[in-house]
Amino acid sequence: MTDTPPPVETLSFEDALRELEDIVRRLERGDASLEAAITSYTRGTELRTHCERKLAEAEQRVQAIVPGPNGPALREIEE
Repeated sequence: MTDTPPPVETLSFEDALRELEDIVRRLERGDASLEAAITSYTRGTELRTHCERKLAEAEQRVQAIVPGPNGPALREIEE
Protein backbone atom coordinates (compact mmCIF):
# COMPACT_ATOMS: atom_id res chain seq x y z
CA MET A 1 0.00 0.00 0.00
CA THR A 2 1.28 3.48 -0.84
CA ASP A 3 0.80 6.87 0.81
CA THR A 4 0.82 8.70 -2.51
CA PRO A 5 -2.14 11.09 -2.58
CA PRO A 6 -4.49 10.99 -5.58
CA PRO A 7 -3.79 13.38 -8.44
CA VAL A 8 -5.17 16.82 -7.61
CA GLU A 9 -7.17 17.08 -10.83
CA THR A 10 -9.22 13.99 -9.85
CA LEU A 11 -10.42 15.51 -6.57
CA SER A 12 -13.77 17.14 -6.02
CA PHE A 13 -13.77 20.68 -4.67
CA GLU A 14 -14.80 19.40 -1.23
CA ASP A 15 -12.07 16.73 -1.08
CA ALA A 16 -9.41 19.16 -2.28
CA LEU A 17 -10.48 21.79 0.25
CA ARG A 18 -10.49 19.24 3.08
CA GLU A 19 -6.96 18.10 2.17
CA LEU A 20 -5.80 21.71 1.90
CA GLU A 21 -7.19 22.48 5.36
CA ASP A 22 -5.34 19.44 6.76
CA ILE A 23 -2.09 20.64 5.18
CA VAL A 24 -2.54 24.14 6.61
CA ARG A 25 -3.09 22.70 10.11
CA ARG A 26 0.04 20.53 9.82
CA LEU A 27 2.15 23.44 8.58
CA GLU A 28 0.83 25.72 11.34
CA ARG A 29 1.89 23.19 13.97
CA GLY A 30 5.42 23.42 12.59
CA ASP A 31 6.41 19.93 13.68
CA ALA A 32 7.29 18.57 10.22
CA SER A 33 10.78 18.32 8.81
CA LEU A 34 11.82 20.97 6.31
CA GLU A 35 11.51 18.52 3.42
CA ALA A 36 8.05 17.39 4.53
CA ALA A 37 6.97 21.01 4.93
CA ILE A 38 8.16 21.86 1.41
CA THR A 39 6.33 18.83 -0.01
CA SER A 40 3.17 19.79 1.88
CA TYR A 41 3.43 23.40 0.75
CA THR A 42 3.82 22.32 -2.87
CA ARG A 43 0.79 20.03 -2.64
CA GLY A 44 -1.17 22.78 -0.89
CA THR A 45 -0.39 25.20 -3.72
CA GLU A 46 -1.67 22.68 -6.26
CA LEU A 47 -4.82 22.12 -4.19
CA ARG A 48 -5.45 25.85 -3.85
CA THR A 49 -5.15 26.33 -7.61
CA HIS A 50 -7.51 23.40 -8.19
CA CYS A 51 -10.07 24.82 -5.74
CA GLU A 52 -9.87 28.26 -7.37
CA ARG A 53 -10.44 26.68 -10.79
CA LYS A 54 -13.42 24.66 -9.52
CA LEU A 55 -14.94 27.80 -7.95
CA ALA A 56 -14.48 29.77 -11.16
CA GLU A 57 -16.19 26.99 -13.13
CA ALA A 58 -19.07 26.93 -10.65
CA GLU A 59 -19.43 30.71 -10.81
CA GLN A 60 -19.52 30.57 -14.61
CA ARG A 61 -22.24 27.92 -14.47
CA VAL A 62 -24.31 29.95 -11.99
CA GLN A 63 -23.97 33.06 -14.13
CA ALA A 64 -25.21 31.04 -17.09
CA ILE A 65 -28.60 30.58 -15.43
CA VAL A 66 -31.07 32.90 -17.10
CA PRO A 67 -34.80 33.33 -16.62
CA GLY A 68 -36.85 31.60 -19.26
CA PRO A 69 -40.54 31.26 -20.06
CA ASN A 70 -40.64 27.91 -18.25
CA GLY A 71 -38.42 28.96 -15.36
CA PRO A 72 -34.63 29.24 -15.01
CA ALA A 73 -32.61 27.76 -17.85
CA LEU A 74 -28.95 27.47 -18.73
CA ARG A 75 -27.51 29.52 -21.55
CA GLU A 76 -24.52 28.21 -23.49
CA ILE A 77 -21.24 28.61 -21.63
CA GLU A 78 -18.20 29.71 -23.61
CA GLU A 79 -15.06 27.81 -22.70
